[in-house]
Amino acid sequence: MNSIRQKKISDFIESRQIVTIKELQKLYPDVSLMTIHRDLDALVQSGVIVKIRGGARAVRHTGDPGFEVRLQENNAGKVAMAQKALSLIQPGSSIFFDASTTNLMLARALPDIDLNIFTTGPNIALELCKLQNPNITLCCGNLNRKTMALAGQNTLEMLEKINIDLAFIGVSGCSAEAGFTCGTEGDMAVKAMVLRKARRKVIMCDKGKFSRLMPYTFGRMQDVDYLISDDAVPEAIVRDAETHGVIIL
Repeated sequence: MNSIRQKKISDFIESRQIVTIKELQKLYPDVSLMTIHRDLDALVQSGVIVKIRGGARAVRHTGDPGFEVRLQENNAGKVAMAQKALSLIQPGSSIFFDASTTNLMLARALPDIDLNIFTTGPNIALELCKLQNPNITLCCGNLNRKTMALAGQNTLEMLEKINIDLAFIGVSGCSAEAGFTCGTEGDMAVKAMVLRKARRKVIMCDKGKFSRLMPYTFGRMQDVDYLISDDAVPEAIVRDAETHGVIIL
C-alpha cells in the first residue's frame, strides 16, 4: 500500500472532518475504488479515521457527529452489541436508555415484555412505541437537534426522582486514561447522574470509540458493572476492567 497516499488522504479527511468516497475519487482519479477502500481500511486500523456510509470522518471530530452520521456507523457492530445487551434485561425491570444510536438498535431488538423504560432519546421512545407491553417514559429537557438527545436542568431533576434497575449508556470515546467521554456538557451531566442512580450500569462501546477522546469525562471503569463491545477490547481497557471487577461482554 502507498503510505504517502494514505498520509495525504488522512490529512485531507482531517482538514475536512468528513469526506465522501466521491471526493476521494476526485482527489485520486487514477486510483481504483477498491484501492481507496483499502487505504481507508488501513487508516481505520491505525485509529486515524472512522468509515461511515459513503465516506469517512476524522477520529478527532469537533464534538459529537450528528445523529444521522452516527446512525450510519458500524451498524453490524451495534446490532451485535444489542444482542449481548438483551441477555441482561429481565421482565419487570426499570431500564434507562440514553440517546445513543447503539441504544436505538437495542430498542429495535427488544422483545415485547413488561418493562418500565426511561429514555432521553425521542427517536428511541418512538421506536419503543411499536411494542405493546413496556411502559415508556420520555424524559423532559432541551433537545439537541444534532445529537437527538434531551438534556438540561429539567432532565436532571426528573432523573433524580427515578429508580433505575439497569442503565445502558453509550459513549463517544473510551480510554484507560480519560475514562468514558462524550461531546457535550449536557450529555455529560445526564450520563453522570444515571451512573450514580442506577443499580447496574452498562457501557455500550463499539470498536471505533476506543481510539477517540472527547472533551467531557462522565465516568470511569469503577463506576460501571458491564462493558459491551462488538470486537476485541484493547488490553489497557481489559486490565482496567479486571481491576474494578467489570464484566466485558
